Amino acid sequence: MKGYVNIPNTIYVKPCVECGARPIVELAGEDGYVVRCPNNDHYTTPPGIIDLENWNKHNKSTSSGDYKVGTFSSVQP
Repeated sequence: MKGYVNIPNTIYVKPCVECGARPIVELAGEDGYVVRCPNNDHYTTPPGIIDLENWNKHNKSTSSGDYKVGTFSSVQP
């Protein structure tokens, strides 16, 4: 058994702002459930109900232009 549940594609959730992965739902013991990134220790919602609204609020891209952009190689003619 995996220990987590994938959120169906029919439910809208924002990808992780750190790595772009789709979040998962995981049981947090007797406290309830958490929505978290499947990679590393990125943002995790507080234990309780499955709070997709909290996840979406904390994983929105910034409007100030402060994006994490990788290095692109230039194309030479």
